[in-house]
Amino acid sequence: MTLAAFVAIYFVHLAAAVSPGPAVLLAARTSMREGMRNGTYLSLGIGIGTTMWVLCSLFGLTTLFKIAPNLLIGFKIIGAAYLFYIAYKMWKHAADPMHIQSSSRLPKSSSPLKLIRLGITTQLANPKTALFFGTVFFTLMPATTPVWLQALLVVIVFINECGWCIVISRIFSLETTRGTYLKLKKLIDRVCGGFLAVLSAKLVLT
Repeated sequence: MTLAAFVAIYFVHLAAAVSPGPAVLLAARTSMREGMRNGTYLSLGIGIGTTMWVLCSLFGLTTLFKIAPNLLIGFKIIGAAYLFYIAYKMWKHAADPMHIQSSSRLPKSSSPLKLIRLGITTQLANPKTALFFGTVFFTLMPATTPVWLQALLVVIVFINECGWCIVISRIFSLETTRGTYLKLKKLIDRVCGGFLAVLSAKLVLT
């Protein structure tokens, strides 16, 4: 693999990672509600979930989708249902009050393991991630790419995905951002829930 191909793969995935989607949306909302600490745990799960899709693509999952397209349809329906469930919970609890005065009083109810699991399942619920790695990503990767370089690219994917979500978590965990969220909680949660519901519908229809 040439340096140009390596750089191209890096920036193509980075562009995909920073584009708005369910993972970025959840990272922003979690950090606004619960601070950067919990947003970081969620980001780790998002990175792990993305890495799992990369490994699945390496082992031929995308080829399986091409051979059995109905399997992909099933994945889309299940994934869309999961994302819609999260959207429903956002919308339902949008009016629930939150009394947060400072970062020292942020809620700690969400355990690290639960947040990591949420990040993983959110990414696994989006088969478009698998399609990205099975088409665009690996189209740029020469067939002769050595195993060690493939492993390095997997690590880079994790860093891109997890790192960007941590950046988002930091931005949305700031006191000024959180203060705005508390004032507009009902509106923001319902906008986020509606946006996530639209993404789930788009997942099924495309």
